[in-house]
Amino acid sequence: MKLYEILAETLQQRIEQGFYLVGTKLPSVRQLSTEHQVSIATAQQALWLLEQQNWVEVRPKSGFYVKVRKQPIQMPQVSRFTQYPVEVSQWPEVLQLLSNRFADGMLNLGRGICDLQTSTLKPVQRLLADMAKDERILAYDTLPGCLEVRKQIAHLSLSSGTSVHPEDVITTTGCQEALSISLKAITKPGDVVAIESPSFYGLMQMLNALGLKALEIPTHPTEGISLDALELALDQWPVRAILVVPSFSNPLGGSMSDENKQRLLKLAQTYDLPIIEDDIYGELGYRQPRPKTIYSFDKEGRVILCSSFSKTLAVGLRVGWVLPGRYRERVLHMKYIGTASTVMLTQMAIAQFIEQGYYERHLRKMRLQYQAGRDAFVRQVQQYFPEETRASFPQGGFMLWLELPSSVDSIVLAQRMEQHRVKIAPGGIFSASGKYRNCIRLNYARGTEAAALEAVKLLGEEVKQMLTSNANGK
Repeated sequence: MKLYEILAETLQQRIEQGFYLVGTKLPSVRQLSTEHQVSIATAQQALWLLEQQNWVEVRPKSGFYVKVRKQPIQMPQVSRFTQYPVEVSQWPEVLQLLSNRFADGMLNLGRGICDLQTSTLKPVQRLLADMAKDERILAYDTLPGCLEVRKQIAHLSLSSGTSVHPEDVITTTGCQEALSISLKAITKPGDVVAIESPSFYGLMQMLNALGLKALEIPTHPTEGISLDALELALDQWPVRAILVVPSFSNPLGGSMSDENKQRLLKLAQTYDLPIIEDDIYGELGYRQPRPKTIYSFDKEGRVILCSSFSKTLAVGLRVGWVLPGRYRERVLHMKYIGTASTVMLTQMAIAQFIEQGYYERHLRKMRLQYQAGRDAFVRQVQQYFPEETRASFPQGGFMLWLELPSSVDSIVLAQRMEQHRVKIAPGGIFSASGKYRNCIRLNYARGTEAAALEAVKLLGEEVKQMLTSNANGK
């Protein structure tokens, strides 16, 4: 953590502990600088960060004051255990979400797209232009991928507790391919895969296409997948693989503790199962150091780790990777019969972006921005949605999961919001068994902007109108 982040966290803790009461003035910048032995600039940055996070407010010509904070919204409820594996459907609903992505004036809060307009991405564009002059981009890449970017991925993995060699890394066309070839390498049609519930709709459709059945395991909005429910499922059903997003899961945003990650690994050892770990949001934690991966605890090679630069940099770069462990040869084969080669241009540009120090600076900015977006969306939900609304409170990523009153149909709500040129993701597509009809997922990557805040306000008003219509029998 940066020095100003440490100071901001210290001040936040003092507010939570009642040392600074609501309405009271915080020490001046100069006083904080002296008391904590930091520079004036560091003290100012800490106070600005607290203002972004809605802990304090600035009163002109007076200073920073502790804000009144509303009672936190209740967390979404953990779903009931699905008693048996099911085949996935919901493709029409997913296709509807994916359609008209570039329609003029459409604000898309439904897709998992990071901020593509931030100034910290400008070096990527310059590097892409520079690399376009390299004749290597016209040739096939090696099957494992560009060595330069694999070296950088291996280096980045150290922050997650993972020590790997560049030869352990296989690059892919995004995380979607990494997950797909991993599933193909360890399953066959008809097999059962244990997944979180709710879970990413892209994963659901992947299971559908591969002829696999989903066994949905209840997942807590802060703690991640229920290991008790998973163990019960493993006793009852011939599960072939476990697929989890242990750090800032999509859509709930929960994160497993290191203790639970190790317990999950022991379960996999007991039942002799592979784990596919989706770590695509792992770098986007609001507090550092970032979470460890399950892969970092694995000594047997049974964990396959998949990730990508799609959420941390840009979706259009389409560079992901897989650490396949003991399944390396099968995963390589699946890549070969699929795409065979990852695009060299984007791999080379990303490698340079990381090596020249741009990546870490970009991540620092995005983490602060996404945390501010989360807080802004949650405040809008508190103010404009019915009191029964429940909301997640992720510590990383840029996805918010809302549980609306039970009578609200999110499919109908999504259709109504499209009339206002706003897209949302209805909850049903995050379940293989049709759960979460009264839930939605929102993207807050640009959540502090006026258009996004107005859209959330409008969304809350639509929900209230639907409740009124339902109450009147319309």
